[in-house]
Amino acid sequence: MAHHRISPRGTPPKRLKDPHSTVSTAVNTVAVAALVLLAGAGGATPAGATSRAAAPAARFVPGPCPATPEAVAALDGAKCGFLEVPENRSRPSARTIRLAVAVIPAASPKPAQDPIVYMAGGPGGDAFDDISLLVDAGVNRDRDLIVMAQRGNLHSQPNLACPEIDRASARAVGLRYDDPSARRLLVGAAKQCRDRLAADGTDLGAYNTGENAADFADLRTALGVRQWNVYSYSYGSDLALTYLREHPRGIRSVALDSVTPPQAVNLPWTWSSAREGVDAVLGACRAEPRCQGRYPDVARTLTEQVRKLEAHPLTLHAAPPSGGKPVKVVLDGGALVNLIVGNGVRPADLPAALDELARGNPQRFARARAADAYPAVGRTAHGLTESVACGEWAPGYTQSQVLDAGREAFPGMPDTVLAQAPQLPFQREVCRVWNVPDRTAAQRVATVSAVPALVLSGTFDTKTGASWGARTARDLSRSTAVRIPGVGHFVVPQSPCAQTVLASFFARPTAPDTGCVAGLAPKPFTIAPK
Repeated sequence: MAHHRISPRGTPPKRLKDPHSTVSTAVNTVAVAALVLLAGAGGATPAGATSRAAAPAARFVPGPCPATPEAVAALDGAKCGFLEVPENRSRPSARTIRLAVAVIPAASPKPAQDPIVYMAGGPGGDAFDDISLLVDAGVNRDRDLIVMAQRGNLHSQPNLACPEIDRASARAVGLRYDDPSARRLLVGAAKQCRDRLAADGTDLGAYNTGENAADFADLRTALGVRQWNVYSYSYGSDLALTYLREHPRGIRSVALDSVTPPQAVNLPWTWSSAREGVDAVLGACRAEPRCQGRYPDVARTLTEQVRKLEAHPLTLHAAPPSGGKPVKVVLDGGALVNLIVGNGVRPADLPAALDELARGNPQRFARARAADAYPAVGRTAHGLTESVACGEWAPGYTQSQVLDAGREAFPGMPDTVLAQAPQLPFQREVCRVWNVPDRTAAQRVATVSAVPALVLSGTFDTKTGASWGARTARDLSRSTAVRIPGVGHFVVPQSPCAQTVLASFFARPTAPDTGCVAGLAPKPFTIAPK
């Protein structure tokens, strides 16, 4: 789903990181295609959607692949360039923006003719940073893989990074999670970034899921691809469902990984998703004799430790797991809950970490909190994050409704912890200064479609609850919903079985082979010595 201001919510696990025209043919001819204006780039405009007729046509301009912060080997053989589109399609005079694109060739010497286009999470996550994960998972095994940096993201122009927010997040680890000083720090940083971007002429209201979906519709036409497949994860699934609803032309199949349903995503929704994932982890511990025997009351331990830390926060120094100088961190109840929801501690380690905490050893959680003191400054497009969150997720819900959802999800935890949506602290205050139009009427709509779909969910997902996969699939009449036990957010890179299911789905969208799922079980939990 979202990227929050303390640690990435839509960030993937790092590396331990019918004839159809071929995209290869399309990319080999882009030098010619780029010389002409490509008409009809928006695809079909559904009833009720904003007319695109007044906007200039999009075009693809070939160019070098971007220089990524870490080397991405797959870019060495890729075809790259920029998609040029209007910033705001409802304004004929809107400026043009450029979205970085890479086409990674299929590993197979005889690839299928319909490529796969990838929609990254976040919103605001670096799609190019996911390429190695996707290639390692075999997503481009039989088909070319098209990756586009969404509008505002790293490698696109403009890049709506907010170093102000990154630096504020780093400082916030030394404060209580819900402290007024943390609120002033984060809201002030958001205002500074918003004012800077607006002064540069950026139309922040145009950085939304509807325009984002239209960009992908334009990309297919600009590349000359007649039909393609979509693979999306987290916020990317919100985007993919919007794309499927508003621009269905040319979509052969859609795979949704870790589903964020546009009709349901809002601030209270984050609490129910967190509860579902946490319950699944603790339930798996109870079902494993070794874990249950060693940690018989882990659910009670969680609640007790949240209450204890909220009443008496710990202030200590810790170095992040990846290395670096120790930093001051404050571990309170809100920080503990958000570290769990954000996978600061692996689900397999969670019972052991909570037991250690109860016995006076908070180091696992302290190190996870310290990791947020070293953000990748400038890597996340907070400008897109906040524009989507404030235009599509936050409106229509009061602070008391967020608190009520938290109380329902985690009865017994303090109101000071439950008042802030997990991973989106002070979102309502941020949205007041971000000040973008309310888009909920257009965006909070279920996608009903007969396009073949695969819906993948991990049972340990604390960010986008697994039950939403099955609920979303009900509106997709030719869908297959699959749950992968013991896996959290961003299923495919973590699960060889999910990789097999995905490949079979793209080969046979209406009859994927899901046989490997039946024998799956969560990996054993960590059992720490007494």
